[in-house]
Amino acid sequence: MAGNVTSLFRSGAHSPSMAALAREGGDGTGPVDFCIPCNPYFPTPAMMETMAARLKDIITFYPSSADTITAELCNLLQLPPQAVAMGNGSTELITWIDHLLVRESLAIPVPTFGRWTDQPMETGKRVDMFPLQESNGFALDLAQYAEFIRKRGTRVAVICNPNNPDGGFLHKQALVQFMDAMADLDLIVIDESFLEFADAEAEPSVVQEAMLRPNVIVLRSLGKNFGLHGIRFGYMVANPSLAGKVRSMLPKWNLNAFAEYVVFMLKEHGTEYAQSLLQVRKDRLEMASQLATLPGLTVYPSQGNFLFVRLPVGAEGTVVRDRMLTEHRILVRECGNKIGSSSRFLRLVVRPEVDVRRLVSAMEQVLYGTRRGAAVPELSTGTSYSSGTAAVDRLVSETNGASIPLAQAVGAMSVPGLAAAPAAGVGMPLPVAAQQGGAGMPMPAAAMQMQQPQQMQQPMMAPVTPMAPMAPAPAPAPMPMQMQAPAPAPAPMQAGPTPPGVPARGGLTAAQVRGMTAPAPPVPNLAPAPATGWPNAQSWPNAAGMGQVG
Repeated sequence: MAGNVTSLFRSGAHSPSMAALAREGGDGTGPVDFCIPCNPYFPTPAMMETMAARLKDIITFYPSSADTITAELCNLLQLPPQAVAMGNGSTELITWIDHLLVRESLAIPVPTFGRWTDQPMETGKRVDMFPLQESNGFALDLAQYAEFIRKRGTRVAVICNPNNPDGGFLHKQALVQFMDAMADLDLIVIDESFLEFADAEAEPSVVQEAMLRPNVIVLRSLGKNFGLHGIRFGYMVANPSLAGKVRSMLPKWNLNAFAEYVVFMLKEHGTEYAQSLLQVRKDRLEMASQLATLPGLTVYPSQGNFLFVRLPVGAEGTVVRDRMLTEHRILVRECGNKIGSSSRFLRLVVRPEVDVRRLVSAMEQVLYGTRRGAAVPELSTGTSYSSGTAAVDRLVSETNGASIPLAQAVGAMSVPGLAAAPAAGVGMPLPVAAQQGGAGMPMPAAAMQMQQPQQMQQPMMAPVTPMAPMAPAPAPAPMPMQMQAPAPAPAPMQAGPTPPGVPARGGLTAAQVRGMTAPAPPVPNLAPAPATGWPNAQSWPNAAGMGQVG
């Protein structure tokens, strides 16, 4: 099979990338991508042919200014241009939001989209991560999140709705109540990048409410909705003051000619777009139903164009991912490198039925072989990488030597001070300094100096049974080759916001949870994703959720 894998990657002298893995699909033989969220039904083949015919003009001439392209999008969405800023992908807007509007700290539930955790940390901000609990199906409790923000003294709050990677959804009324309760924060960001695929509410977006509030931004991603990730374009909606502050920092030509062409083309293809969303929603139900037939596989409720699944006990996600790619030419997203997740979880993009049948058949062979119910073996010692990029690099390195050596890929993802990842299902290993913390939250050495013993609380885990008074838990056995001097006596905590690097009461720091997950009690009978209805076809589903445009 190695030769087949090699043929997927060879493209002249260039090193391959994950994006080049799975383009075709649909014929039962070509590579299929279940990794990158997309809309497989839009743009239509006819639209792609039209764009191809105009390719020379598109790449030869300058695009219009960002203001011109934004005005056209706002005309389509029935939004005032003063309240909108378009970016070269939503990540450009996240970057400017961090630089301009995040002063000291940002709170974000995890697991989630990596740029919301990584971007602020790269600029020296404190990132307070609120762990979503597997025992609760990764649902976000807004009341607990608000309490977490208050205790932490966080100044910026982010919510992704639906959340990536689990597809968790929050209703509009609950979000508006949260926005009102947090009206004193510097900023609230509602990332609605995948909201077009939701069908739990007729009008789930909070863009109208955002424009009326001084501290709320709504973020949208056009590339994800239209299945055009290579054309980098997204937009944010806020009151004119906030939107203008971001817009004033963007280059005049930050949007490319491809983005302009698509935006001006959309008004002619509203019907096709609406039908594509309906089909994705229908496919999501069918795909969840098919995956739920696999023994031991848990499918979580999702309102995105992807499904979050937990592999059977004993199945290691990196092994599953590699075998799916090498043996079946299917690329899946293993989530071991997502903060708050582990290698037991995969995110699978919703695709047409013919591809799903192939996915389920391949997973059945990889997970169970000829003995249905026998899980794939766990990773052997020394292979602790977890990202999809590292997997591709390793496979190519073994076949044609044209990519990054495995040792380099592994080293780039290691975190100083953390022990190696445990076997699947064990959970998160405690740093050495945290082994003295008993039943409380894992603590780095710096944190042990900042908190008094009586202030070390249990993490905010959703209990299975009412918690009774607990005796101190025995300290874990020392890990080999990790000798360390006793931690100094804790000093009194200073008043004011918690310093960087210290975990929130009931929260986690980035170094503690990157690529791993805190241990949670097993929860029996966690149901697969329930089927939800999907609406009738509409002429043009307004991307801002503000009514329909003829």
